[in-house]
Parts: sequence; structure tokens; C-alpha cells
Amino acid sequence: MSKALVFGAGVSGLGAKKLLEKNGYKVILVDDKKAMSSEEALKILPEIELFIKSPGVPYTELVKKAFELNISVIDEVELAYRYIKKKIKNPKIIAVTGTNGKTTTTTKIKELIQYCGYKCEFAGNIGRSFADLVAEDIGLDYIVLELSSYQLENVKEFRPDIAMVINLAPDHLDRYEKSEDYYDTKFKIAAKQEANDYFIANMNCHESSKRLEKVKSAIWKISLEGKEGCDLYPEDGWVVYKNRNIISVEKLSLKGRHNLENVLFIGAVAEIIGLEEEKLRDFLYNTKTLEHRMERFLEVGNSLFINDSKGTNIESSKMAIEAYHGCILICGGVDKKLDLKPLVSAIKSHVSKVYLIGELSDKLEQELIQGGYPESKIIKSNNLENSVRLIQKTIDVNEKNNILLSPATASFDQFKNFEVRGKTFKELVKKYFTAGEKS
Repeated sequence: MSKALVFGAGVSGLGAKKLLEKNGYKVILVDDKKAMSSEEALKILPEIELFIKSPGVPYTELVKKAFELNISVIDEVELAYRYIKKKIKNPKIIAVTGTNGKTTTTTKIKELIQYCGYKCEFAGNIGRSFADLVAEDIGLDYIVLELSSYQLENVKEFRPDIAMVINLAPDHLDRYEKSEDYYDTKFKIAAKQEANDYFIANMNCHESSKRLEKVKSAIWKISLEGKEGCDLYPEDGWVVYKNRNIISVEKLSLKGRHNLENVLFIGAVAEIIGLEEEKLRDFLYNTKTLEHRMERFLEVGNSLFINDSKGTNIESSKMAIEAYHGCILICGGVDKKLDLKPLVSAIKSHVSKVYLIGELSDKLEQELIQGGYPESKIIKSNNLENSVRLIQKTIDVNEKNNILLSPATASFDQFKNFEVRGKTFKELVKKYFTAGEKS
């Protein structure tokens, strides 16, 4: 019996284990907290034929030794892809990556395809793992994958029918030596595509545009700024395709410039796979925003609370901050070693008071003061509950206030993930602002 090692017992690793066992492998699960230790695994490594590294796992001694022994090291996305390509009938794959907007775009593509009557599910960096989904073998027409840079690091044969990079901005410099390494990893999403595949390119993104020469598939171009050479673009209040007005911007239920960019990608997918434009319009005019993404979840008096816990990088939070000029901001989390100057500039221009939480607090406080933001407007509250409690004590809800959680970084210093962070924020706001809590 062939032996495979799965390193990491999270969602990705457990999905890989399930699929490998379905295909007759003896699986050794390695996780220093939940399963066999890395130290023990080193002893059995020469017996291993296939090594699956979970995306969140760093390149430890065990991973490096596997490379040295010429063991095939892949990730769970590659494993799942190889499995479905062996099937007689396999679904079309639509793969989405980028720094911001990928979850909204992935979710709405999936929902649109379902709305049009096809069997479609999403997986990857959202919901369940790709391997877990294909192990169920439920006869899908399409699979929409949200893929992080971590999930693309060890793909080899992975070839989506449609791929896209929504946009690129500096992120994860705690993982990559420089931004260019992160951008190049994102573009591995299209590395194995061929002429009869499709790549949707954001022509407003400089880092994407300069990498298009590496793309071998048919390129569809979208742009928020202009129509020259582009397939989809906004003009005079419409999204235009082939000189036809196909979507009214005013009627879109997903508001804001960042969501219009997402709509262009969604529209491009619809045109590529031949979905009815009437159904595309009806869907985009009525679909709902996602939880944790600039989610306006509660109004108390004249005060609005916005949950943007998915603001896990600086560019994403900048968009949220700029959308709510004069807001009270809760910000902070893991220190990703990023340049904070763009965030400081946005806070200085648009934020009336900032509450700092998590590991990043000290560094962000120092840079805000150095950047000229008034020290009196900075409150180091350390965690979400302190922030909400202090805000409740200091504002009059009957005055106009926008209270925004947009952390600009990851949550792992204090929460399991951004979803838990967002749900905690909403629970705390309801506790302090609707339950008569005045402590």
C-alpha cells in the first residue's frame, strides 16, 4: 500500500487525508498539536511516496527534508485537481485569487451559476477544502475555488478552465521575502493554462498587467478606468460589454468601487460560460452583501456599526476607512511586517478616533504619532471587548457616528480566524448597545 504524509490537521489537511484514503493510500497525519509530531515523522520520511503540505504550515525541517529526499511535495489543491482529472466527467474549474475581493467574487460567481440552474459549489480558502468537496463526488458542473498564495505555492499540474487575479497589493511579508515573490506566487494560478482556457485580467492593477506576458490562455481584460482594449468596463452608469450596456451600476445591490470591480469579474465569467444576461442582471440587482465585508449590521439611534473583519490587509481596510469618512475605527491584529504608512495616511485623513487591538498595537501607535495623527485620538484598548465598552461610554448614539471594525491584518493573535473576530464584534456591540449594558 502506498504511503502518504499529510502535514497539518486543519481543514485542508483533513480533506487531503479523506481523499487519499478513498484512493487506497495509507495516510500518516502529522501535526505537532493534534497528531504525530514532526520529530517522529522525520524517522519515517524515507518510506513516504507523497507529501501533502497544508497551506498554513511553514517550511520546517520536515518539509525541507522531504524536498532533499526527492519526495513529491504538493498541496491539497494539487491533490484534488489530479483526482478529478482522472474522472471521465469532471467539472469546470473557475479559480479566483488576489489580495482583496476574492471571497466576494468567489461566492457571487457560485451563487450566480446556481441561480442559472447549474450544479456548482465553492471550496478552497472558503468553506470546505477542495479535496473534501471532490471526495464526496456529487456530480458538479462547476467548482469555484478561492485560492490564497499559500495554496498556490506547490501546485504543479493545476489548470483551471477560467482563472483570475482580482488585484495585487503588498501582503504576507511575514511569509515572503519581498512583495514580488507574493505577486509571482499568485500568478501560478495561470501557469499551466493553455490557449483554450481563459484568464481575466484587471488592467487597473499594474502588478497584474506587467505579468500578462506569462499568461498563455485567452485573456479577457476588465477595467474600472477606461475601455481601451477592454472587454468589460463601466461607462456612463453602465457596465459595458462589446459596446452594449448590460448592467446598470445604479441598480447593483453590491455598492462601492471595490464591489464594481468584483462585478466586472463576475460579468466576465458569465459571458465566458454563456449565462443569460437577463439572469445576470436580476442576480446582481438583488444579491446580498457578505458577512464580515463592510457589513452594516446594526443601527442604534443615529449610530451605525460596520463589521469589516475581512479587512485583513492594508489595502482592504483603506477602502473601508475611506468609505466612512470621520468614522471611529477599531484596528489591529497580527503584525505582518508590512509598510504601515498607507494605513496611517488613511487614518489621518478619515478617522476621528482609533482604538488599537492586538499584536500590532504598539507599532501602529508609534507610526500614527510619527505620522502626525493626534495622540489624544489613539486609544490602546488591546482587545475587542475593551474597545466596544470604551466606545459605549464615550459616544452619544443619538449623534451621527460610524463605528467601523476594519483591522487591516489577520486575526490569529487573538482569534481563530476573521469570522470568529467578526462574530465576536457583533455580539459585543449587541451586548453593550442593545442590552442596557452601561458598565
